[in-house]
Amino acid sequence: MHSQSKQINILTPSRELPLYGKRILVTAPRNYAYRLSEQIIKQGGLPVFMPTIETCYLSNYTKLDAALNHIVEFDWIVFTSRNGITAFFHRMNDLNIPVSVVEKCQLCALGKDAENLLSFCGKVDLIPTESSPAGIVAELAKIPQIYGKKVLIPAPEVVGLPEPDVVPNLIKDLQQLGIEVTRVPTYITQGLDTSIYSIELNLIHQGMIDVIAFSSTAEVESFLTMVNSRDYEVCTIACFGPYTTANARKLGVNVSIVSRDYSSFEGFAEAIAEFFTLTSNSH
Repeated sequence: MHSQSKQINILTPSRELPLYGKRILVTAPRNYAYRLSEQIIKQGGLPVFMPTIETCYLSNYTKLDAALNHIVEFDWIVFTSRNGITAFFHRMNDLNIPVSVVEKCQLCALGKDAENLLSFCGKVDLIPTESSPAGIVAELAKIPQIYGKKVLIPAPEVVGLPEPDVVPNLIKDLQQLGIEVTRVPTYITQGLDTSIYSIELNLIHQGMIDVIAFSSTAEVESFLTMVNSRDYEVCTIACFGPYTTANARKLGVNVSIVSRDYSSFEGFAEAIAEFFTLTSNSH
């Protein structure tokens, strides 16, 4: 499946593509939504935008600024998202802190986020084999001198939603390795108001959406506050990787598609395409 997707020619008639005519609801925030949508379009699908959360800059920088001004005291900076990387380096720039101060720290990023990190500071020391918080823990656990090291985690401040357990669990697991963890709010993740989505919610209600694609737990949390459960039960639910899947299932959502390659949205769109290829072949 993987090699085949790379060869989708832009001149292929759309009806020959696996997601032809499929409406796929994209709940990711704007800055991720366009990247996922591009991959859905390549597979012939029709993305329908309904970001259920948005990510934005902090309103209060006290804690982040304090961490940035003492960055040399940290042995590691562990980034769990692209947003965290972008907001972190933008704030360094605002404070006129030279990027060279991170030279002494070891930097960790997940999957494709590493490219983003490289573009800001030209350095990444660890890209875990598994693109997940558990992957970070597994790699750091292998380092003999990790006990007592100081690790900074730039994380979202979650507003108006229950906080997903992703970052708290990561912190707990790292602390169990004897690591001294500092979590610092770097950007805001907040829910969006249902009132802007009357058309999209109506499409779900009418059974016009084939797939709902969730790329994070926060998206699922916020989506569930917006919809009537009977409305979306006819849709196929797709989740980006096992963590979002596990959390969605905990919240009572029936997940049918899980991307095995969750280092990029290309793998997510492929998993959705593969699902429909298999179901059409079995009919």
